[in-house]
Amino acid sequence: MVLVLAISDEVDDSLLADAHAVRQAQLIVACGDLPFDYLGRLMNLLGVPLVFVPGNHDPDVSGYRTSRAGLPLRAGLPARPPWPAGAISAEQRVADAAGLRLAGLGGCRRYTGGPNQYTEWQQGRRARTLARRARWARARDGRCIDVLLTHAPPEGIGDGTDPPHSGFRAYHRLTARLRPAVLLHGHVHPYGAAAGEHRLGRTVVHNVVGRHLLEIEPVAGGHSSPRSHPHAR
Repeated sequence: MVLVLAISDEVDDSLLADAHAVRQAQLIVACGDLPFDYLGRLMNLLGVPLVFVPGNHDPDVSGYRTSRAGLPLRAGLPARPPWPAGAISAEQRVADAAGLRLAGLGGCRRYTGGPNQYTEWQQGRRARTLARRARWARARDGRCIDVLLTHAPPEGIGDGTDPPHSGFRAYHRLTARLRPAVLLHGHVHPYGAAAGEHRLGRTVVHNVVGRHLLEIEPVAGGHSSPRSHPHAR
């Protein structure tokens, strides 16, 4: 069982002042629209891995890769990524951390010319690329995706009614292909109301705006068992 601190969209200064309530977390996952300096401070405070995807208010994190010598590159040139040192970008990637396998796809529906915004067609193409990478990762070691991280929700599953907060249809097919135990997203602010829990097939969908503690048990063969921890909020 892995205790995961899932965060998105809303800075919680009380965590930095007193992290006692989340001290036992073994992994931090961030679903976008949080300052990178905040993520770095929280990661260093808890001393655990942090995996993230970008939101529509975050900088462009695409194009970065690591050379064989361990040097970060962008467009073939040395470049320092904007995220905190040691954090793991799951943007259109598969990442392993704290015993879980995660896949990520950030961004939201296009509504301005800013970064991390996509049309349905663009996000569908990106989702297919992620699905291929997940398939290659599973072919290497037999491990399945435990957690799918997104910024926006799937269409019709806890999304908003206005165009910027509408979900992506592409996530329905992506979830069916990856079969994660849980899909974590942000972007849609509940404004004090309980965000609730939804299902997309066998996948549990959580809106993690703010902060939530979730227990996720990785299970070989596909479906982990996600549970909300008593301290979740």
